[in-house]
Amino acid sequence: MRLFGLTCLVMLAFAANSVLNRMAVGTGLIAPVPFAVVRLAAGALALGGLLLMRRGGGRRWPGWRGRLPGVLGLLVYLFGFSAAYLNLDAGTGALILFGVVQVTMFAGALWSREALPPRRIGGAALALVGLALLVSPRGGAFWPEVWMALAGMGWGIYSLAGRGQRDALAASAWNFGLALPVGLVVLARAPGHWSAEGLALAALSGAVTSGMGYALWYAVVPRLGAGRAATAQLTVPLIAALGGFALLAELPGPGFWRAAVLVLGGVALASVAPRRAP
Repeated sequence: MRLFGLTCLVMLAFAANSVLNRMAVGTGLIAPVPFAVVRLAAGALALGGLLLMRRGGGRRWPGWRGRLPGVLGLLVYLFGFSAAYLNLDAGTGALILFGVVQVTMFAGALWSREALPPRRIGGAALALVGLALLVSPRGGAFWPEVWMALAGMGWGIYSLAGRGQRDALAASAWNFGLALPVGLVVLARAPGHWSAEGLALAALSGAVTSGMGYALWYAVVPRLGAGRAATAQLTVPLIAALGGFALLAELPGPGFWRAAVLVLGGVALASVAPRRAP
């Protein structure tokens, strides 16, 4: 039950990232690159502060294992995510993101020979059908979807890199810290525009819903496994769509709710373990 509650908290943080990014970038308060870099810097400062204040010792440097894919995956995710929300609404962007995450993490589970029972595979397939129904009527620009697909691949790699981490907080803090110099180089070459409100939304996204949310995610992923973690994230587009409706007046239509039934049904099928016979 505690694992379920922590997983729900992380999913809320992930959905909040979509809404905050859309509020800032989609409305023109800040350009995608500065939003991504401020988000990265705020996350690095928040995680680094938590690491320094932590009592009881523990390793401050988590080692090089998983560090390169974690840093690269984080950078691809952050920049792709911000660029996509110039044109995508909060729910649709989150839908594409975690649909691609689903594919990436299940591929990682197969690569590592993690057991994927038919019930979990069937639930994931049902959830993906719901996602396809939700996104199929879309038309228009092509590049926003490509950027978000790249972000999904980056996040999937980042999540897979976190499965073997013994110290979730230290791993997240170092991932953000090592990625920050690269982000600053990108910002120097493409500074873009920003406003005080846009910077505040980026800092909130970086320090709270990204940095602290990702540290908790690294702690949860090893207990979920790649297959179940990928499926749980499919609830994020629904939460993000509801947040977009409440804060940005992006009203979900009837097709959204039909897809929601399939997605949540698939997540339940894949995530809830069957009872054993006495």
